[in-house]
Amino acid sequence: MNERLYFDWNATAPLRREASAAVVAALELVGNPSSIHAEGRAARRIVEEARENVAGLAAVEPRNVIFTSGGTEANMLALTPASDGHRAAYARLLVSAVEHISVLAGGRFAASALERLPVTGSGQVDLSALHRRLAKLSGPVLVSVMLANNETGVVQPVAQVADLVHRAGGVLHVDAVQAPGRISCDINALRADLLTLSGHKIGGPTGVGALIRRDAAFPFPIPLMAGGGQERRARAGTENVLGIAGFGAAAAATSRGFQAERAHLLLLRERLEAGLRAQTPELVVFGAETERLPNTTLFAVPAMKAETAVIAFDLEGVAVSSGAACSSGKVQPSHVLAAMGVPRKLARAAVRISFGRSTTESEIDRLIRAWIKVSGTLLNERVAVAA
Repeated sequence: MNERLYFDWNATAPLRREASAAVVAALELVGNPSSIHAEGRAARRIVEEARENVAGLAAVEPRNVIFTSGGTEANMLALTPASDGHRAAYARLLVSAVEHISVLAGGRFAASALERLPVTGSGQVDLSALHRRLAKLSGPVLVSVMLANNETGVVQPVAQVADLVHRAGGVLHVDAVQAPGRISCDINALRADLLTLSGHKIGGPTGVGALIRRDAAFPFPIPLMAGGGQERRARAGTENVLGIAGFGAAAAATSRGFQAERAHLLLLRERLEAGLRAQTPELVVFGAETERLPNTTLFAVPAMKAETAVIAFDLEGVAVSSGAACSSGKVQPSHVLAAMGVPRKLARAAVRISFGRSTTESEIDRLIRAWIKVSGTLLNERVAVAA
């Protein structure tokens, strides 16, 4: 009972045993995957086997997968306005207001070419607003909408977004970093043109990700990393064989256990939210009225500050978050909740709980007991101060 509980899987998932074993095995190799001798070919086999496994997550051919240093680089690579000789340059970049900060930054687009699309109160992109904006634009447009939000877990209507974008002659990029193992990220069903994945979100090592295209006829963007001809000339530099090996192993394990894992996560989320609400009826779960990732709960109690609650949980041996890992150390409220129209005071109280394949019902129950203690202490202190 003294063991710590980890409930911050959306920030990074624990390393899978399969991924750890693959990394250790790759450590024994000395070859460069671009070399043609036996050692180089052995390294190349590891890279290509991993490419097949990662391709399986998105249901594409392996040649449509380009490895990067992570999700942020993959997003940056995707968000480029420049012509590559096969496609006209994009005039505008439209992104939803709840995107990850690496997408909100606009990639290689000028700030003047970047526009944010509004979302509904439930956190889904406003399809009517997108339709109206696309109708007013001329020239090729790139649109980037995430598959599932890293803070609220809200799932976006990507297939509907794709219909609007493609009818307008545009291209759709989807940040699907949070999806594998939780919801399907079949790029063909989504009808996205480009899709981003990250290794450490599915139990692989940090420092590796992928940009995936739906069709081999669709050219990859102009490389961020220029130099050699690695990764089909889309990303120069010697491949990170160790990271790619671990990513591939994690992808294979994620694909094998997808259906069982999703069902398991849904049951855990229902148990968690029922327990939280039973203790604190005034508790608000953001995005509860729409489809969400089965492993994610973002909630708030108006009278409580998130940073105080996170510290109190930590003292109880429970790791939770107050939002995205890249911004949770900041004082300002979540841009995601702000875009959803959540009042600033309530947004400042938001706490995120995210879990995964190895989380158990008993751990959920321990978390609820920790919440009973944390909320009781903090809310009582608030009442005492007010008095």
